[in-house]
Amino acid sequence: MTVTHRAVHRATRSRLRSAGVAAVAAVAVVATGCSDGGGSGGGSGGADRINRLAVMAPADPGGGWDQTARAMAEALEEEELVGSTRVTNVGGAGGTVGLAELANERSEDFLMVMGLVMVGAIETNQSQATLDDVTPLARLTTEDEVIVVPADSPFQTVDDLVEAVRSEGRGVAIAGGSAGGTDHIAAGLLFQAADLPIEDLNYVAFSGGGESLAALLGNQVDAGISGVGEYAQQIEAGELRALAVTGSEPVEGVDAPTLTEAGYDVELTNWRGVVAPPNISDEARERLLGLVAEMQESQAWQDLVEERGWSDAYLAGDEFETFLAEERQRVRGVLEDIGLVS
Repeated sequence: MTVTHRAVHRATRSRLRSAGVAAVAAVAVVATGCSDGGGSGGGSGGADRINRLAVMAPADPGGGWDQTARAMAEALEEEELVGSTRVTNVGGAGGTVGLAELANERSEDFLMVMGLVMVGAIETNQSQATLDDVTPLARLTTEDEVIVVPADSPFQTVDDLVEAVRSEGRGVAIAGGSAGGTDHIAAGLLFQAADLPIEDLNYVAFSGGGESLAALLGNQVDAGISGVGEYAQQIEAGELRALAVTGSEPVEGVDAPTLTEAGYDVELTNWRGVVAPPNISDEARERLLGLVAEMQESQAWQDLVEERGWSDAYLAGDEFETFLAEERQRVRGVLEDIGLVS
């Protein structure tokens, strides 16, 4: 297997309605109110408007899923596409705890935003709830990963980090999100590209970005891997030093090369999307697709995507369902190749 792992192709910021750029984290949006009608749109003035929407992120606060949930809630309210929203967090096992709740949900106005992290976590956690238990709706965004160290770390480059692992093995701890998620895959691919034994990977999994950040700033771990948005503020403030990003191009505002530029044949980008419970009616599916489409096209959402450094990678309906099926097969193969599942 080539260690180059194109988890996504960089998405353009054009607004794609029914097709998108192929792209390679999990939030649930729970509509606790009911709609006034059965139309296919989520418009603010129509009879099908959802009155109350609760947004549940199946991760602890501070991470990319939580940020996505709150950005969705903000855009939906600002554009008056729903009456009100409420964001809650259900952390655990790479989003599979939230996925299990979704699988048993009977409301037809219940959404879950998920992503690459959940695809991997289902495999590594051997979750009984799987993506067979969802109704796919849309992919929303992509985001590069970034490898960071505390500002006072002796590691100035990703080569320094690699050589430390080569000499100290599991003495070098690397923080990231849930086991089997994007961060873990990125670490495994780096080890593979650097010809480091995968058994030397001392990966410390955290439920949310806030926890991994605290471990980094408290010098409890040597390095961290996460989405750029989760560490951007601390990088800008000089509290963390970026060593490399994982996409195909450098990231604006992050003074670090890509892994490929640094000499490691790895390319990986995270994606996030939104799904609904299983077995919802065709009318409910069309209504939710319309709501997500209106949100994605809104100026409020586009501004939030740009502000957080995400890339718009909208892909909806049947096309997203096809993409999701392909991702499940691809991620399983990657996890096997880097030794995270057997």
